[in-house]
Amino acid sequence: MPKIKMKTNKGAARRFKVTGTGKVLMMKGLRSHNRRKKSKHALRSMDKMFEVSSTYNKQLKKLLPYSK
Repeated sequence: MPKIKMKTNKGAARRFKVTGTGKVLMMKGLRSHNRRKKSKHALRSMDKMFEVSSTYNKQLKKLLPYSK
């Protein structure tokens, strides 16, 4: 019997990035619409990737099985 591969969740693969040390990073939402109304500070803070809370690590490891 061939070995069954686990499938990566493609939606999660597009939204999250796993660093070399195993941290999971994500971009914040609310970035695309009504950017003129938002403050410059808010817009700059949305351009960075943020570490996902550790409470979601177990769920994300199932969605991204081949990440570190």
